[in-house]
Amino acid sequence: FMQNQGFSSLYDFHKFAVMGFIEVLKNIFFFIRVKKEIEKHLKEENPDLVILVDYPGLNMQIAKVAKKLGLPVIFYISPQFWAWKYKRVYQLKKFTDVVAVIFPFEDKLLKSEGVKCKFVGHPIAEEISISLDKSAFAKKFNLDTKKKWITFFPGSRINEIKRMLPVFEETIELLGDYEFIISQAPHLSDRYFSKIKKAKIVKGYNYELMKHSFAMSITSGTATLEASYIGTPFLIAYKTTKTSYMIGKYFIKTKWIGLPNIVLNKMVAKELIQNDANPQNIAKELKRLTNDTEYYNSMKSDFSTIKKILGEKSASNEMSEIIDGFLNE
Repeated sequence: FMQNQGFSSLYDFHKFAVMGFIEVLKNIFFFIRVKKEIEKHLKEENPDLVILVDYPGLNMQIAKVAKKLGLPVIFYISPQFWAWKYKRVYQLKKFTDVVAVIFPFEDKLLKSEGVKCKFVGHPIAEEISISLDKSAFAKKFNLDTKKKWITFFPGSRINEIKRMLPVFEETIELLGDYEFIISQAPHLSDRYFSKIKKAKIVKGYNYELMKHSFAMSITSGTATLEASYIGTPFLIAYKTTKTSYMIGKYFIKTKWIGLPNIVLNKMVAKELIQNDANPQNIAKELKRLTNDTEYYNSMKSDFSTIKKILGEKSASNEMSEIIDGFLNE
């Protein structure tokens, strides 16, 4: 989107799509080179303002470099210090001029530590748009509207796909007569999905899938928040390497990994993590979602609360005001 607006990219964004401790270590020399080249770029260009978006592992280092050069820094989408690495709060205080946060509880936590920040709303409130109704969507992808749709979101990273696709295929074997759909991220090769026989593959159209499905199993990530905003019940299933899981279990301080559960501070969407993310458990939870009306409607009610919280403000308008304020000064 930024490139369409005339911005130029120094690197292919897909090179940064690594997740997990081991995966990051494997690419450590790439990130070291990126940091050095960005530092060189900032020195040569001397921009009026540095806006860092998410990606705290690298961007916290860039913030430090920018402040050393005397450049004002806005950090948009705060590091998840409330989950792990709480010390990043003190780095934010030292190396940023303002932090634009996307969850209300982050605003309160950061202000209690003396960090200048502002809740700007969540970008998904403006990003989500659904262009096809269920009938048109079914016709486009040859889906049966007489059956309940159960959709699986295996993730957008290759490592996630390799771990979760076989699990989801086995899950389908344990379920009844539904229309099964597997979401394929547009940038992923068809070869990972070509052998799947008992589910329709839909490339892209995530928001339509989330809206028109009856129930879903989603690999943890932003997709869980998008689905809760749209309002369709789902469960969270996630697997990583054994080493990354053990390290994460030691460092991560939140009760849950799912963003909807963290936002509401309670278990709303069932979380099946690592060994628990097996076909039997996933099938059991999907059966509950399709058969237990009270459970299903309770989840939808909780999701409506999330929509109210995240849609309270327009992130783009709020960010524009913050940026204008710095540039005008």
